[in-house]
Formats: sequence, structure tokens, C-alpha cells
Amino acid sequence: MPIVKYPRAREPLYYEWDRKAQKCGLRHTVYAVNGDQYTGEWLDNLKHGKGTQIWKRTGAIYSGDWKFGKQDGYGSYSVPDPVTKEYKRVYTGWWKNGQKTGQGVFFYPNGERYEGEWSDGVRGGWGRMYYLDGSSYEGQWEADQPNGQGMLQLPNGNRYEGGWKDGKKNGPGRYFYVDKGQLLEGTWAEDIAKCGVLVDFDRDKAPAPTQYPIPKIELEDPAGVLAEAQALLDDSNN
Repeated sequence: MPIVKYPRAREPLYYEWDRKAQKCGLRHTVYAVNGDQYTGEWLDNLKHGKGTQIWKRTGAIYSGDWKFGKQDGYGSYSVPDPVTKEYKRVYTGWWKNGQKTGQGVFFYPNGERYEGEWSDGVRGGWGRMYYLDGSSYEGQWEADQPNGQGMLQLPNGNRYEGGWKDGKKNGPGRYFYVDKGQLLEGTWAEDIAKCGVLVDFDRDKAPAPTQYPIPKIELEDPAGVLAEAQALLDDSNN
């Protein structure tokens, strides 16, 4: 009886091509249709691990950790200078799900700098901001603005310590007029001191003290006076 040999069944070639096209592990540079390029590690066709992404339209570069296609972990983001074309750091720190989250440093185009915590891509938590005019703020942030307790230090040495709301002085606080040797302790609302007690403070060390010292007034209950003033302020706001 003759033996009939049948050809071995083979899977279509496109199955093999598809397997070879799957990106997993360390790969050389991969170019997207829009011209973006990525060099680094992959997992199931997603950027995952260490890698560097260059965006063609802006020229921006991110180098660091990736997780399932998004920046996640520690990484640095830089953009080219429009004139010199040299790369300048914009942000160095921690990321989560493609957003700045955790500790990081952000460099603003005008030379200002923020060092501290981030939440979902904006300043949130505890941080320090260095402004262009030489002043600095250190304290709590929420929704990208000073919120909570913080200290504003001015270039002339004067400083405010106290409450903040939506980027403005708000609530109990103390303003140190180091240049005049005075201290204002009171309550602020919308960046304006509404009530308080002004006293001399290190007057002998002040570079430009007032002509006359503030007369001392003895109060039986200073805390009670401030509490009463605060109550009046609350009533006026209501």
C-alpha cells in the first residue's frame, strides 16, 4: 500500500512577522509615525523600564523610568532653547502615571525655581519657591498655590510667617519688619492685615529704625484682645 505524505501544516507568514514586530525588552530606537522616537525598554508594546523619548514637534526630551507607556518613577525632562538650541532642564524628579508626583525640582523659563512636592502635575505638599525678585516662599502648597502654613522671605530681610489661602496671606500671622525693627502680629485676609498688634522687635539691630519707639501699652489680657478682634472680623465677613 502506497504511503502518502502530506505537507507539514505551516502557520501564515504574517503570524511570524507579527511576533517579530512585538516590542518587548531592550530595543534600539523606535520611530513613531509622527516622528517621535524612543530608545529603551518595552513590555507588551508599551514603554516600560528605562528609556529616552524625544518629541519631534517640540524637541523635548524625557529620560528616565517608564511604566506601561507613561513616565513613572524618576526622570528628567528638558527642552531646547529657542535661540541657542541647547537643552535646558525643566523638571527633574519623580513621576506617576505621566504626571509630576512626589519630590522634584522645576526650573521656570524666567529663572525662578521650585523645589518640593508635587501632586498630579502641580505643586502640592511642602515646597520652596525662589522668585525672580529675590524673595522666597517655603511652606505648604495646594492646587499650585501657597495654601496652609508658610513663610515668605523678602529680599530686604522682612518676612511673613503664618497662614495662606489661594496664594495670599490669610488667617493668623506675624510680619517681621526687620528693616524697621518692628513686628506686627495679627490676622490677615486676602493679603491685607485686618487687625493686630505692632511692637518694636530688635530695634537696636534694625538698619533703618523708626524715629521713635512704639510706646508700650500694658494689656491685662492681650490674647483676649486679639480673640475679640478676630471675632469682630469674622462677623464683618459674614
